[in-house]
This record gives sequence, structure tokens and C-alpha cells, in this order.
Amino acid sequence: MDSPMCLINNADGELCVEPEAIDYLMGLKQKVVVVAVVGLYRTGKSYLMNKLAQKRSGFALGATIQSKTKGIWMWCVPHPEKTDHTLVLLDTEGLGDVEKGDSKNDAWIFSLAILLSSTLVYNSLGTIDNDAVEKLQYVNELTEMIKVKSSTDDEEEGEGTQFMQFFPNFVWTVRDFTLQLEIDGREITPDQYLENSLQLKKGTGKKVSDYNVPRECIRNYFPSRKCFVFPSPTTPDNMHRLDSMDNAELSESFREVADTFCRFIFQESRTKTVIGGHTLTGEMLGHLVTTYVETIAKGNVPCLENAVLAMAKIENQAAVDEGLAVYQKGMENVKALFPVDINQLSENQLCSEAQARQAFMKRSFKDKNGEFLKALAEAIGNHNVNLFKQNKDASEKKCNTLLENLSALMDQGMKEGTYATPGGYELYCNHHDNIVAQYRAEPNKGVSAEEVLEQFLKRKSVESNSILQADKQLTEKEKEIQAEKMKTAELEQEKAAFKEQQAEMERKIQNNRISQEKYLKEMEEKMEKEKKQQQQEFYRTLDHRMQEQKDLLEKGHKEKAELMRQDIEEMKKNNQLEMEAIIKKQNDLLDDYKQQAVEQNKKQKDLLDECNRLKHSKAEQQDSCTLL
Repeated sequence: MDSPMCLINNADGELCVEPEAIDYLMGLKQKVVVVAVVGLYRTGKSYLMNKLAQKRSGFALGATIQSKTKGIWMWCVPHPEKTDHTLVLLDTEGLGDVEKGDSKNDAWIFSLAILLSSTLVYNSLGTIDNDAVEKLQYVNELTEMIKVKSSTDDEEEGEGTQFMQFFPNFVWTVRDFTLQLEIDGREITPDQYLENSLQLKKGTGKKVSDYNVPRECIRNYFPSRKCFVFPSPTTPDNMHRLDSMDNAELSESFREVADTFCRFIFQESRTKTVIGGHTLTGEMLGHLVTTYVETIAKGNVPCLENAVLAMAKIENQAAVDEGLAVYQKGMENVKALFPVDINQLSENQLCSEAQARQAFMKRSFKDKNGEFLKALAEAIGNHNVNLFKQNKDASEKKCNTLLENLSALMDQGMKEGTYATPGGYELYCNHHDNIVAQYRAEPNKGVSAEEVLEQFLKRKSVESNSILQADKQLTEKEKEIQAEKMKTAELEQEKAAFKEQQAEMERKIQNNRISQEKYLKEMEEKMEKEKKQQQQEFYRTLDHRMQEQKDLLEKGHKEKAELMRQDIEEMKKNNQLEMEAIIKKQNDLLDDYKQQAVEQNKKQKDLLDECNRLKHSKAEQQDSCTLL
């Protein structure tokens, strides 16, 4: 993107997505790192976003007391350090705009910034004092603005834990900072400055509670915290032209902090994920934006679980379509060669199926019942049926044309009475055998070569027998012997045709078994990967909670530390139950798939056995007739 575009419009307190921006995201197939900036209006948020875009201008800065940014604006740029990733920068409408005077609207802007970002930058002026912390009031309202799950058995169960699992990294940027970073005469880092500002007070009572609540929310919901303090970039007289100033005109200390800030964001900001640890592409982010904003517009509370499931349904269907398209493209090369033999067709089929599964697995997620993987297998199966028919039709057409051309002279001889003379049968047989020999010598006839030849010989048997019976050079005994030879040749050809059909059916059954085994293996691998992602997310959250408990103990907050310990134990217990439920679900799904595969294989084998039985029965009847 050459410049930012409005992603979410905020007109008269009503939020709506901008179709052009959503269309852009829908076309973005790369994974995304999403950095959003929030904070009071006129605090220099847009300048930070332009720095991250590595551009002097882009997001509107403004030089008056009026807020410039309305809604949420987006700028997608190549990630400076992560290949095949896009850095999505979100500049939000300034909070606390006196002209707007709508704190509920501010809360939705803040909530959307959290829901969409992997790193949240909170921008403020001056110092991190009690007033600055309290201005981050929207954190306190998050449980009312966002739901993690559509339903829960225990509303109290780890609200902080639930939110922590999807909340972005938190970066507090303090602008125009003029104080010394010291506590009790000891120099401290900006991070220590932030943590000191978030320390809880001991004691009880409303005053202590009012002081602690916003700090507890920040500590609980944002376990990963970072702080940067920026000195003033230039003199007050030059602030209005900040976006047009050369970098060299800015103060050296400001440039150093700005460069450090950008490096941190580029290196430490995670790829955007959703619950379960699945990474998002720009297209998937577009689905999320649309779902969240539409939910808010209807007056409902955005629910992460519902939004992710809705997105998963869309993405999984797209994964099916993409997998089928990959399969169809993979089969185009062999399709151009029709007719081909069953082995060549099968090898291309298995190879294209593997590519299709890989494409599906790469894109799909949360296919809990395996319905979309089954849909892909069914779609490929239907396409296979059509391809096998096309190949068979092409083989029949080629073989019939070949036999028609080879037998043209013999057919002409029949019309002219060439064989209606004594000794004509022998001449006919020579021409007939020569046609069969030339036919067999022709390569690449496909899967119906023997079947078409069988039909040809049956058609010719009537005229062959007619010539035989009319040939006065042969005795009755010789005619009987020749007739028997014809029947034997027809029977042998019928067996060859059946063998050809049997080989095709057996190869199809083999292909089906191989495909099922691979589908099963890749399904297990996919489930295991998603389970590991979920566990990694859990352990990351657990580590943060345990560190928070340790900090509370060190600061003397024994009661809060004990509550935290209980929360951690409950968290472990719930995770164990959830993992057991996931494993059971996976095992049930795999067992169901295995059973379906067994039943399908049995049906195909029974069909093959029935064909064999009928063929053997017919062959026995023919043998009995020959003996008689």
C-alpha cells in the first residue's frame, strides 16, 4: 500500500467496515504482524505509525487541537525482518476527544484494537502517574466489551487467564518525557519505571481498591509489557511541522529512542494468532474485522470463539476449494495425454492428491469433525470418477478408430466378395489375424484396449462363421475344428478383457487404500500440530501467571498471591480436562474415519469378488459347451 486507508469508519458513533480496505485484506495471503496504537487524541500516535512504516508521512498528524484520525486506519507494508510476512499498522481514533464526547464509542475502538492486534502500543504524554494509568480506563471494561467463549460453566474461571491467552503484547510509549529515570537515587530502565508505576498498594478500602483495580487489569491482561520514554523531538515552535522535518533536525536522543522502539517492534512483535495458536493471513484478518464490526453494529458483544469458528468455516471451505483446484491442475498434464494406461493415471492421481492435501492442510484449521477434509476427499473422488470415464472414453474412441482403419481393406473385400470363393476362409483368417497383430502392436491404446478388441471380435464372428460355412474347400470336420478355434479365441479374448478390467478395478482399490492411509496420517499430524499449538499457548500463559504470583509474593501481597496460586491450579485442571476432551474427540474422529475406510474397502472388494464369481461361472459354462 502506497498510503494508509480507512479500515473501520466511525461516523456519528456508528462503526462500519470500509469495503475497499476489506477487499485489500482479502487479497493478502501472507501471514500478518498487526501493530495497533491507541491513546488520547493529539498525543503523536500517527507519528509512531509512520516511523514503523519507515515513511516520513502517511498517517495524518495534524497540527491543531482537533483529532485528525477518525475510526481505525490501516497501512500494510512489507515486514522489514520477517520474510513472507506483512506488517499491518493500525492507527486508531484518539480516545477522549472532547468533540465526540462518547466514552462507549472510545471503548469499542480500544476493544477492536486489542482484538485485531498482536502488539498494542499505548501512547501517552508526560509521565506514567496515577492519572495516566486511570486514563487507561477501558481495560477495566474489557470483560463487558469482549467475550472469550460463547458459554462457560464458571463465569469466574480465570477471566484474566482467558483474556491473557489472546491479548497482544503491550508497549507503553511515554511522549515528551522530561524527568530523570531514578528511584531513590538509583537509575532505572524504562521497563522498571513502568513496573514500578503498576505496583499494587497494600491494604483494603475503597481508595486502595480504586488505585489497584486498573493496575491489576493491566498486569493480568497484558503479561508481556514494554516501555519506551521519548524526549521531545524538537522545540514547541516546530512541532506543527514534525511530519515535514528531516530526521537530522530532530533531537538525537529522540531519534535514538525512536530507532530502538522500531527495532523492538520489528523483532519482538508476534505473528497475529487466534485462540488455539493458529496464525492469521491478511485474508483471515479481513474476516475477523468484518465479523467483529458487524457484531458491534448489531449491539452485541464480540465473542472470540464464535468469530474464530465463523472464520474457520469460511477458511476451511476455501481450503477445500483450493485443494480441489490444486488437484485439478495437477491432473491437467495427464489429461492432455488421454488415453493413458491405468498405472500412469493412478500415479498422477496419487501425486496430485498429495499436493491437494498439502494445500488443504496448510490453510485449514479447527476442522474439528473432519467434515471439510471429508468434503475434499469426496470432491476429489467425484472428479476422479469423471477423469476415469474421460480416459476410458478416449481409449474406446482411439481403439475403435484404430480397428476401423485397420479393417477397412477387409471390409472392402467383404463387399467385393473377395472371401466368397473356395479357400476364402483361410484368406479371411490371414487378414483377420493380421489386423489383430497390428492392433496389438499399436502403443498407448489406454485402459479399454482388450475390451474394444473383444467387442470387435464378437462383431466379426458372425461374418467369419458365414465365410467358414460357405467355403466349399473345407470339409465338415475341418469347419467344426475352425469353429471351435474361433470360440476358443473369443473366450481367450474375453478373459483378456476381463483381466484388463480386473487390473483397473484392483488398481483403483489400491489407490483408494493408499489415499485413505495418507489422509489418516495427515489428519493425525494436523490434529497433533493444532494440539501442540494450543499447549504452547497455554504454557506461555501459565509462565506469565506464575511470574505474576512470584512478583506478588516478593512485594508482600500474600493474599493476592494465594488467589493467584488457586487460579493457576484451576487453570492447570481445566487445561487437563480440555486436553482429555480434545484427545477423545480426535480418537473418535479417527476411529470413525477408519471404520468408514474399512466399510468402503469391503464394498469395493465385494464388488470385485462378485465380478470374479460371475466371470468364473460364465467361463465354466463356456468350457462345458466346448466339451459337449
